Amino acid sequence: MPAPPLPTVSVPRSWIRPALACAAVLALLALGWLWLRDSALVAVEEVTVTGATGPDAARVRLALEGAARDMTTLHVRADALRAAVAPYGRVASVRASPDFPHRLRIEVREHTAVAAMGTGSERVGIAADGTVLHGVATARLPVIGGAGVPAAGRITDAALSREVALLASAPAALRARVVRVSRGPRGLTVPLRNGPTLFFGGGERLRAKWIAAAAVLADPTSAGATYLDVRLPERPAAGGLAVVASTTGTTVP
Repeated sequence: MPAPPLPTVSVPRSWIRPALACAAVLALLALGWLWLRDSALVAVEEVTVTGATGPDAARVRLALEGAARDMTTLHVRADALRAAVAPYGRVASVRASPDFPHRLRIEVREHTAVAAMGTGSERVGIAADGTVLHGVATARLPVIGGAGVPAAGRITDAALSREVALLASAPAALRARVVRVSRGPRGLTVPLRNGPTLFFGGGERLRAKWIAAAAVLADPTSAGATYLDVRLPERPAAGGLAVVASTTGTTVP
């Protein structure tokens, strides 16, 4: 027995014209937006740059202002701003805030030096990510190994990178007391101003080791210790010329 024929359904065409009209309107709006976004009606005419310091501050501001004046407040190109300050290692990032219709505010975030490298007046600052920072004050910064001064860019030496990571992970108050970072029989070694020498061992679990060091330093029973061994942060030990109690209750000569 043959199957019955399928019923035919007539599709109303009354929706086609409105849909086409709607699509045309949307296309015109999109084209209008693209035109307005890059038009002189919203061109950047006033640029305010904040946060730039140091010897390159004026050049950084000029570079950002020049890049910004090729933009509009409806089309801020962050990549172009970053490219404009790429030659200046001190700049960590830039953030732009448009103020319709013609003003653009740009905030510059700079790297903070956590270490110094070099000798005497030839020292340069080193940021937490290894970026070389010229023109920053280095008198009170901890010194890391390496007699040569990098011209620019970032530190790539693995041993120096571990020293920088050690300082970058330190609490600011303790980092300010660090004299230098060196490598010895007990690994990474950090003498403190008016305090003991810290032994960190390898470059792993640095944050935990700093927390352990801070706890021991805050413990009155560690007063007078000449060194703190935090190679095992769960069992920090203080020792030196006299018998001193550690935070675990043991004594270390």
